[in-house]
Amino acid sequence: MTIDIPDMPKEVAAAFARIPAPFMEPVLLLRRWIFAEAAARPEVGEIVETLKWGEMSYLTQSPRSGTTIRIAAWDRPDKGLGFGLFVPCQTTLIAQFKELHGNAFRFDKNRGIVFAREEELREAPLRHFIALAHTYHLG
Repeated sequence: MTIDIPDMPKEVAAAFARIPAPFMEPVLLLRRWIFAEAAARPEVGEIVETLKWGEMSYLTQSPRSGTTIRIAAWDRPDKGLGFGLFVPCQTTLIAQFKELHGNAFRFDKNRGIVFAREEELREAPLRHFIALAHTYHLG
């Protein structure tokens, strides 16, 4: 199945341009998986790509089957260099994912899965996490 990945809206492209260079490729891969997982599930419908808190954000528009997924990257003295896949902290998604994958990933509390520069993205579990987020409100 070929997936058409839409062009980034201007404001999202501007945010992407600010991502530290080592993370541009893995962030694009996460973005591709977000659209691919939505396309694989007719119940998910349209994905809207926008900015929330200045970060690349993806939400199910019609129907509102899921919760927002954000991709953030940073290079800060207090946090070092990293990037992550985030969901609203009010969801149970991180707790669910921890139950399934335990210590195989690093987490930012109940908000996200975080990665360091040298980490390879594990496709199957991360795509499953994305699918869970896309269908979160379907019960």
